[in-house]
Amino acid sequence: MPSPRALSVSSSVANMSGTLIGRRVGLSARLVTVMVLLLGGQAAQAQDIAFSGRMGSKALLVIGGQPRVVGVGETQGGVKLLEVTGEQARVERDGQTLMLRLGAAPTTVAGAGDRSGGASRDLELKADAGGHFVTEGWINGKATRFMVDTGATAVSLSQTEAERLGLDWRRAPMAQANTANGTVPAHTLQLGTVRVGELVLNNVGAVVLPAQLPHVLLGNTFLSRVSMKRDNDTLKLEPKAATR
Repeated sequence: MPSPRALSVSSSVANMSGTLIGRRVGLSARLVTVMVLLLGGQAAQAQDIAFSGRMGSKALLVIGGQPRVVGVGETQGGVKLLEVTGEQARVERDGQTLMLRLGAAPTTVAGAGDRSGGASRDLELKADAGGHFVTEGWINGKATRFMVDTGATAVSLSQTEAERLGLDWRRAPMAQANTANGTVPAHTLQLGTVRVGELVLNNVGAVVLPAQLPHVLLGNTFLSRVSMKRDNDTLKLEPKAATR
């Protein structure tokens, strides 16, 4: 792709005469068009989205570094606001539904071009200011927010979140769960699908706890079935060799 300076030089041939002018100006126009298309394609590949505040019934979203006040049902910067409840905002971009939490680190959303059939299933996460790895995901097709927790035996979520996700936890078998606050009663169940990025696992064991949790804890019933590689503040999750 030519540099802007090269494009400018190509455009300057408009001062010439005859057929040469038409040919070179046409070439310059095509080069400019190609550059715009390429830049547009890069912009559509990935986008950072954060929920940074509320203004009445509207949400203050930071989309690609630009603050925007968005009402429910409105679309700005390719992002549609579906719902604002308390400290959460549910948005949609390129067919993906995401749950954003107020003040959380920006969520990087892949564009349509990044989700082609040949896309990698590897997932790379960056630690937030507290050193935690937090990412959006889906349980049985419904959007939620995960935090990687290698100390959790199973995927763990609150009763409130289980209710929101439509899980029939009340009729699930009872168990005792060890938490930082001691032993608490819990319900155990199997999740049909858990998706984080492009990693999708079926029949994942989970625990529903009475305590309120800021995120769904991505525990070892999921993590033990993928490969993890950590490099400082970067964590990479990828399918195990046998499941590729």
